[in-house]
Amino acid sequence: MTYYFDAQESAYAQFGDDEGAVLGLLADRYKGANPPVPFIFRVSYPSGVSQTREGLYELDLQAKFPDARPGHFAYAYALVWSDSERNLDLLLESLGPVQAYLNEERIFRSNVIEEILPKARVKLNVTFAKGWNRLFIKMTSTPAGFGCRLGADEAKVRILNVLTPFPGRAGQSGWVYSEPVEKDLFPDGPDVHRLAAEERSGLIWLPAQQWDEAQSRQPNLSRMFGGGRPGQLAYAWTKLERERLGGAPVILEGQASGPITVWVNGTAVLEQPHAGSFRKELVLGGGSCDVLVRSVCTDAAWGFTLGASCAGASCRFALPVPVKGTDQAWMFVGPLAPDKDLPLSDFIRTDRVYPTGSASGHQGADNSVYWRLDAPDAAIRPIYENAMLSNKWTVGTVTNYARWDYPLGVTIYGLLQAGRWLSRPDLTAYAVAHVQACTRMFDYALWDREQYGFPAINQQLVLMKMLDNCGSFGSAMLEAYSVCGDEEFLRIAELIADFMLNRLERREDGAFFRECPGEYSANTMWADDLYMSTPFLCRYYKLTGCERALDEAANQFLLFRNYLYIPEHQIMSHVFDFKYGKATGIPWGRGNGWTLFSLTEVLETLPDTHSARPALLAFFNELCSGYAALQAESGLWRQVLNDPDAYEEASCTAMFAYAFARGVRFGWLNDPERFLAAASNAWKGLARVAIDRQGNVHGVCSGSRYAFHAEYYKDDLKTVLNDNHGIGIMMLAGTEVAKLKLAVTGGNEMHVG
Repeated sequence: MTYYFDAQESAYAQFGDDEGAVLGLLADRYKGANPPVPFIFRVSYPSGVSQTREGLYELDLQAKFPDARPGHFAYAYALVWSDSERNLDLLLESLGPVQAYLNEERIFRSNVIEEILPKARVKLNVTFAKGWNRLFIKMTSTPAGFGCRLGADEAKVRILNVLTPFPGRAGQSGWVYSEPVEKDLFPDGPDVHRLAAEERSGLIWLPAQQWDEAQSRQPNLSRMFGGGRPGQLAYAWTKLERERLGGAPVILEGQASGPITVWVNGTAVLEQPHAGSFRKELVLGGGSCDVLVRSVCTDAAWGFTLGASCAGASCRFALPVPVKGTDQAWMFVGPLAPDKDLPLSDFIRTDRVYPTGSASGHQGADNSVYWRLDAPDAAIRPIYENAMLSNKWTVGTVTNYARWDYPLGVTIYGLLQAGRWLSRPDLTAYAVAHVQACTRMFDYALWDREQYGFPAINQQLVLMKMLDNCGSFGSAMLEAYSVCGDEEFLRIAELIADFMLNRLERREDGAFFRECPGEYSANTMWADDLYMSTPFLCRYYKLTGCERALDEAANQFLLFRNYLYIPEHQIMSHVFDFKYGKATGIPWGRGNGWTLFSLTEVLETLPDTHSARPALLAFFNELCSGYAALQAESGLWRQVLNDPDAYEEASCTAMFAYAFARGVRFGWLNDPERFLAAASNAWKGLARVAIDRQGNVHGVCSGSRYAFHAEYYKDDLKTVLNDNHGIGIMMLAGTEVAKLKLAVTGGNEMHVG
């Protein structure tokens, strides 16, 4: 038996057979550890170091400095924060001679083949220390190229955000890179003392932060938007903050180059149809106020000034949302054509882009713009920052909140079901808000990808290439739709359904598989993908009536069975590898858990008259029989199901408990008493050895690749405390066991919702 803590510390010792108490414990711990802190806003530079479509930072200095001569040197520098010691694979492509350093230790020096062979790529396995980590790159110009590309492997999942390293740029996003110099200023590698401040380095670093003298003399909107055409619009947004309430009126005064309107908390307080100075006294209530300005361009000298004062009290402007890397007080968007003007409420928000008919400004391929600052090319950018990249400029706790990711799809589903069962609207509201934090920024994320090369938020949804990227969280999104009815969910669901039904790669017989050209997983089929696809397709069918989606979900189970089923054990192989023409033969616990979990979702949705239902019911009974025979005395199942030496694993146990409980409750199983006992023992086992009395979840295997031998799963895949692959399914299992217990002890019908 596997022990993760003393029995006295278990949730079972604290609450016994009270499933509701354990569910509340799990949900409250997760919610408390992941407060609703959404994206971080940072100053970023679209003209700086962009990223490729796969997430590598594009340090192509030949493109930036076409006049650099052979033998010139240039440098790039950035900071990365890590909450703990973390291991990460970096990909690096040399465009010329390159040396890379992590914390002043050289981790890479290119050779002549890597410098000359186009797109020659190396993988660097590096360890980030807890705290600040310094990435420094030295690049030498040659006639063949100058620079490199560098980023995280599988960047849409293993996100590598970097911050500017100098104090004067603290909190800004991205790399700094130097103008080329003839002499190597760091022949022995980076000098921490010399790099402690930008002005001490002896180099000119880009992107530029300050307007030059001529630009500084221009009106603010002219220098930001390159002048304007008559009739174009720009908006500016700030907050007015006062030291105390009541007292003397606030005086707003300034000058405008043309027509200007000022709103305070949505009410127009000043409308001046011509150029000139203005002054307005306001009696304002308590608290801070949103101040929005609309300026109309009349000639090339386009801009405005606005100040605020209050007799006897401090009165100042501040950014309406926290933005790291600046002390400015205003954010701007423009230029907009007159026919692109929008309702006032659309400009007191940060979750959309703005259409423009202008040929200038920070705009993407669709001629849209987003908020920016009054500095050269200084954009405001929302960024998802995971635990790997939290930092001292982040307000609040770095959390899973606002992340679109497949393990979190199960977590959201678990929170929704636990919240319903416990009559806890706070849990369901929290889960819905997490989904909405992602979906409301979807249009921005698409624009962000076009602007910067790689999106800073919603990476997996925007870069949808495989089922992992969309199916699990998409299914949770549709479950959340039943709570909130947010129409944006349906729009995104249409995109996911189109991907699965019309664009996803398939075998000749129609089975989903992973093409992944050039990757280790090329031409493989994973049991996991039944979960990444079929629950979403079932929910999509329920909402839209699309019978093709339901038929696809049922058919994929029958097809996967042909490739992965191990009939002598009545369990599933984890992967079929078409490169070798065979299944791996290793019954990984969670891969089998995904299979049975998902089959219950299909059976619940499938009409009694559906042609595939008899075969799927028979398959469900076969699998349940095979799994029940392998349950350990503790109630748990093993990491490799049929290997008695493998450790007992919690996430697959929760999935089997969930599926068994549903099978009994819905009347699908031929021997319900056997599986009622198995589900009950599994839940008790989890409460005894996997859930401690603080609600922490132990014994969950980390995310897996695949192998043809059991040792990989047993020895290489360790358990992770509070891993997202296990928390949600624990809540789902507890909810289903509680429903089953009520149905049995309360004399209700077994078939209860």
